[in-house]
Amino acid sequence: MSTRTTKSNAGFTIPELLLVLTITAMLLAAVTVAFNASITNYRENEDIFRTVNKARQALFRITTQIRTGLVDPNDASSQDRCTLLCADGSEITYQYNSADNKLYLHNNDTGIDYVLCDNVTAMTFEKDNDTPTGDIKNVQISITVASGDIERSLSSAAVVRKVLE
Repeated sequence: MSTRTTKSNAGFTIPELLLVLTITAMLLAAVTVAFNASITNYRENEDIFRTVNKARQALFRITTQIRTGLVDPNDASSQDRCTLLCADGSEITYQYNSADNKLYLHNNDTGIDYVLCDNVTAMTFEKDNDTPTGDIKNVQISITVASGDIERSLSSAAVVRKVLE
């Protein structure tokens, strides 16, 4: 009776382990690159969303005040600003400053100024004063905002209700 001893090969060899580690490292590197690209894209989208949302809020505020107030007819030729006499009697001016790319709201009665919208690359106020009295009857507003390499343009128009007769 002969007894044979057999050698057990129950484990992995070193080349097999190195191959598994290499494949795992490559998969983790690919997942990391994809995850980093996803985070970068999310941040850019969030920035442009905030910028466009501020511009929309500014347009809504401007058009609301145009509808309920009077546009200064002496300001008819200016494309970068719009002066309004509000329903409460105060006088305000919306002005785009191309030097610092901001839209400002100036309260002409109190002298208080503040930034209404940042990252504005272009803005125009087109006023229509084709009335017998020379009053401005509507204003078309166009604003372009940028965040990074992305630019978005928004437009709105408002009719001055106090001139409708």
